[in-house]
Amino acid sequence: MRKQFGMPEVEKLVNYYSCSYWKGRVPRQGWLYLTVNHLCFYSFLLGKEVTLVVQWVDVTELEKNATLLFPECIKVNTRDKELYFSMFLNINETFKLMEQLANIAMRQLLDNEGFLEDRSLPKPVRPLKNISALKRDLDARAKNECYRATFRLPKDERLDGHTDCTLWTPFNKMHIPGQMFISNNYICFASKEEEACYLIIPLREVTVVEKADSSSVLPSPLSISTKSKMTFLFANLKDRDFLVQRISDFLQKTSAKKPRASSREKAGVTDSARGEESDLPASPSSTLSSQLTTFLEEAPTASHGLLKLFQKNSSTEVLGPKGAKEKMKEESWNIHFFEYGRGMCMYRTAKTRELVLKGIPESLRGELWLLFSGAWNEMVTHPGYYAELVEKSMGKQSLAAEEIERDLHRSMPEHPAFQNAMGIAALRRVLTAYAFRNPTIGYCQAMNIVTSVLLLYGNEEEAFWLLVALCERMLPDYYNTRVVGALVDQGIFEELTREFLPQLSEKMQDLGVISTISLSWFLTLFLSVMPFESAVVIVDCFFYEGIKLILQVSLAILDANMEQLLNCSDEGEAMTVLGRYLDNVVNKQSVSPPIPHLHALLTSGDEPPPEIDIFELLKTSYEKFSSLRGDDIEQMRFKQRLKVIQSLEDTAKRSVVRAISSDIGFSMEELEELYMVFKAKYLMSCYWGNNRMAAIRRDQSLPYLEQYRIDGNQFRELFVSLTPWTCGSHTPVLAGRMFRLLDENKDSLINFKEFVTGMSGMYHGDLTEKLKVLYKLHLPPALSTEEAESALEAAQYFPEDLSAEEAASPEEGNKNGDFKDKREEKGASSPDYRYYLQMWANEKESKKETIKDLPKMSQEQFIELCKTLYNMFSEDPVEQELYHAIATVASLLLRIGEVGKKFSGRPHKKPEGNSSASNDQDLTSEEESLPSEHKQSLAGEQHSPVDPEHRAAGDMHSGKTLRENQLVSEEGRGEGQGSPSQLLSDDETKDDMSMSSYSMVSTSSLQCEDIADDTVLVGCEAGSPASRYGSTIDTDWSISFEQILASILTETALVNFFEKKVDIGLKIKDQKKMERQFSSSSDYELSSISG
Repeated sequence: MRKQFGMPEVEKLVNYYSCSYWKGRVPRQGWLYLTVNHLCFYSFLLGKEVTLVVQWVDVTELEKNATLLFPECIKVNTRDKELYFSMFLNINETFKLMEQLANIAMRQLLDNEGFLEDRSLPKPVRPLKNISALKRDLDARAKNECYRATFRLPKDERLDGHTDCTLWTPFNKMHIPGQMFISNNYICFASKEEEACYLIIPLREVTVVEKADSSSVLPSPLSISTKSKMTFLFANLKDRDFLVQRISDFLQKTSAKKPRASSREKAGVTDSARGEESDLPASPSSTLSSQLTTFLEEAPTASHGLLKLFQKNSSTEVLGPKGAKEKMKEESWNIHFFEYGRGMCMYRTAKTRELVLKGIPESLRGELWLLFSGAWNEMVTHPGYYAELVEKSMGKQSLAAEEIERDLHRSMPEHPAFQNAMGIAALRRVLTAYAFRNPTIGYCQAMNIVTSVLLLYGNEEEAFWLLVALCERMLPDYYNTRVVGALVDQGIFEELTREFLPQLSEKMQDLGVISTISLSWFLTLFLSVMPFESAVVIVDCFFYEGIKLILQVSLAILDANMEQLLNCSDEGEAMTVLGRYLDNVVNKQSVSPPIPHLHALLTSGDEPPPEIDIFELLKTSYEKFSSLRGDDIEQMRFKQRLKVIQSLEDTAKRSVVRAISSDIGFSMEELEELYMVFKAKYLMSCYWGNNRMAAIRRDQSLPYLEQYRIDGNQFRELFVSLTPWTCGSHTPVLAGRMFRLLDENKDSLINFKEFVTGMSGMYHGDLTEKLKVLYKLHLPPALSTEEAESALEAAQYFPEDLSAEEAASPEEGNKNGDFKDKREEKGASSPDYRYYLQMWANEKESKKETIKDLPKMSQEQFIELCKTLYNMFSEDPVEQELYHAIATVASLLLRIGEVGKKFSGRPHKKPEGNSSASNDQDLTSEEESLPSEHKQSLAGEQHSPVDPEHRAAGDMHSGKTLRENQLVSEEGRGEGQGSPSQLLSDDETKDDMSMSSYSMVSTSSLQCEDIADDTVLVGCEAGSPASRYGSTIDTDWSISFEQILASILTETALVNFFEKKVDIGLKIKDQKKMERQFSSSSDYELSSISG
């Protein structure tokens, strides 16, 4: 497979399937290969070959559908093509695997979570035919994700296995069929009939596991007892002995972890038995861990919810009918706890959901939120974790801390709990602790509103773990910098609107309302758009049902306002209609004092709109839209995630291109193509690189321009394929110099703007600009110390003080260390945007560089420049003319440097302040001092044509003369066809004053090593220090850019070469082809395709 598609060894094949690819209306039978990063297809039938390679990161849509033309096919869309595959033996398995791989690619684009093979996956007892280790790994991941989502378990929980069984349910005296799931820390049960019964038994609560006596009525029973005196009876287990052994193994590991949680148990608090005698809301963390810091111990919010502290009048007798209703709710829940159990081991049935829909009493709200969200499990197994985070995070300066501080007083300002320092301080601690725990998210607007409500019904530690459950499991990717999760669910909402409310869907799209309303509804769980007493009931149901409930309620709201929305003429009118409706959703059963709602200002007019009871709204949502299923929502989430992330990537591309298009010579289309090539090279390093540094480079919180950065090796590969200055084997050397020139901050990484700046310098601008780029490539810092023999000698011609910069960050060294230093400089937790604003401001203020600002070039550097030029012309159609021209120019410049040295007459080094001025003055007169005969000979060489016959006749003589008189080399080079020496006539070679047109090196195919240590430079006196390159270099010799430019302008061939337009579009197409070089051998056998 790797040979067929040109993949490296690190690319892993997951599986391959026989199928047909529809090319036009003709199906091509072949093989579909699914690798970790690519979808590949190969077919060879009737002498025709079809090869396809698609990166998963380029997939924008993946669908399984059946049409008249394509029966039961899989459609794969990218930005520029649609692919159809059909005739699978098992289309469901194939599509599921494709979904997983595309999802991994989207995670990579979203947060750099590339694919890492699970090394801890147990090996199968017997080898599985046709199933690779990666396929098993991905299947296990899918099962783990489904298991955790179903039972709301922590993200590190791994499913060990599952088996069919029955569970005895004492509340209805029945054996319910279902499946038992066993993992490292939990035993779970799910009935086959939806919502009949769910059960979660933490192993930390298990006291006894025993095999009961079998009977015909109850075969293979297994009894599990817990600390709360509950006993669960499972039966019809196929392999009971093995099951008991696995549970025993996990129990032993669990008991080994016990000492860490013992402080909580000594305090008399367990998961199942609650301190009911306390007046406080029941909570698994009523007694704080001994690890809490002193200031946190003294804070009342460490053990109480804010509502308990600020609710002055909580007596049910005083509240009248509302208090009586609240008391009835509490009694209903107590009866439920008695029949179904309390704590994590409670049987969860349809009855539980009914009680949630009727409303959770305020005294139990915090406890049930912890139970239903799964936050309880994480809190109990991590005692003291929150206190440690608070201690570490408080006082740390970061961008997240600044944003939190700015939003603290905007969090439910109408509630008395947040009108004082106590509530604000508690909110600050929880938000800061979470930002410290998860710097990827840090802090996002709307988190403050949700967290403030969590603090009302639970203490700080409980609110923290509820926030963890929300951000990391229940609302994935909602609270990152690009609110991807909310945008994904917004897309689902639009899709559901088309399905359930087709009349309204088109109107809402025209008005553009859905994108506006859904973000505020979803991000804050209606807390910012509904009266608090009503919104908190929605939060109750959300913690039990998940996102399904939010979508149902949203559809019910649109349905209730359909007529008015259809009559709206613009977005503002539609927003007003919905705003008035939501303002009047009331909770008549609430025992809390009414809290003013800021959005009530929308209500206007003489007739107040009718009130809508929140419980009626919930009932309606279930009656009309209860057909929504969690599995369907997850499927839609995958589909929308592809669209949203690719849309965000396109937005990022457009933003970057717009930001730099005014400064770069490329067109918008060319810049977009270059951006895709640049991004593809970065991503390739992520999944084909040997380390994780590529992924670490990308920080989602950075500006778009800084998110994709490549290192020297990646730049070298792009440079070789895209540069118009191809120099054969010398091209990678030139690429390294260009990279050092562009890497101004010396972090061994360049961003897209720096990349296209270098490319534009070679492709656009006039002759002067291109030569300026080439000139800079042969000066420090582009010319490294390894390439120049003496950095100290070269530095005297480079007036800028580089010593401090070089000492701070070496040009070539430990890239990991450089990168780490940069991260520390900008802030480890979050980037400082002020740094980028200042950087951009400095860029705008910097004056444009002129040729007068360029430092002079030493003899070493000039020789390197000549090497580059000779290599650059080696494959040009008019290379003979170019060799002739550059030889003339090089000879002239060598003489100019010699003359300038004589005129300067420096016996020793002068102070730098005076050397610049004196050099300018001395070298200005160099050209004037040249003999007039020299100028005439140059003119004669440039304008006199050489006929082919005369040139051919003089080949042997001219070659001999050159070798003997002008260049002495250790190795004698043959004069083959295409040698620049063939251009010279006898007269030219005899004319000493003309400084022969090929006076530097011999040729045939000049490489970097052609200018060797024993090469004699014509134009220097035989005994002069500059006569031998490599042995001694004349440190007083120098040449300026103006002199090089003036000399090159005398040669038409050189001028034409540098002013020639090159189409970068063709280079980009070639680069894309080069990324994957396909084998097209016709005798390829399908049987060998196995990786």
